[in-house]
Amino acid sequence: MYHGLEVPGFPGHPHRGFETVTVVRRGFIDHADSLGAAARYGAGDVQWLTTGQGIVHAEMFPLLDPDAPNPVELFQIWLNLPRASKLVAPHFSMFWRAAIPTWSTKDDAGRQASVRLVAGQIGDQRAPAPPPDSWASVAEAELAIWTIALEPGARWTLPGVNSGVHRDLFFFKGRDLRVDGEVVAANHGIELRGGAPVQLENGAEPSELLLLQGRPIGEPVVQHGPFVMNSRAEIQQAFADYHDTRFGGWPWPDEAPVHARTQGRFARHADGRVEQASD
Repeated sequence: MYHGLEVPGFPGHPHRGFETVTVVRRGFIDHADSLGAAARYGAGDVQWLTTGQGIVHAEMFPLLDPDAPNPVELFQIWLNLPRASKLVAPHFSMFWRAAIPTWSTKDDAGRQASVRLVAGQIGDQRAPAPPPDSWASVAEAELAIWTIALEPGARWTLPGVNSGVHRDLFFFKGRDLRVDGEVVAANHGIELRGGAPVQLENGAEPSELLLLQGRPIGEPVVQHGPFVMNSRAEIQQAFADYHDTRFGGWPWPDEAPVHARTQGRFARHADGRVEQASD
């Protein structure tokens, strides 16, 4: 799906039954969808899209600098919806970078660990409120999406969680790291067992990790391509509904709309409400 005749990205494609949390570290994304909503966001912003009963959206990577490369770096996290929210009305929330808190601490040697909170809380810092139909909005889910930055040699203890909460770390930048004494090389995932605190000790280079955490919903999961439901019959219904309605149609002139090069960071929602980036 990564294509585009003139601009790279992901032209119009459907989703149903889950959420996408798009964390853009650098570069920009132009959003357009079947409800007529649009956005340009990036360079630290996050879009949290509840696909619910169905939406078609395009995610294009605008070439804003005509004379230089336009790199994009992002995480897109697929977050399941509980059965009761599978067919809610779709919508998205924008977390502009200025609204996403960072919590920091230093070890005994003065080396810093910083946590940027897209979801969840730590210490006195709490992430922006998730969409109301999200599993993240249920306190007992203990859902967290964090990016963690460690200075060279930094030591930090990842706080524990309650029993039954799943946690994974993705070590995506750096050289080496010790997790509870075990050496882990960069570009590896680490499944954490139990709810106990976890000691992180960084190597000689700055490191960054992505933490994904949450209590399982505890319902059947059936996925086929861009649809995530609870049964095969619901997947078949999703295909039939998309075929019949295209989840609202497509109000754009082509499958890969891109906003004007001079357009700043903004979001226009399906109800006509317009947000401008807060910084």
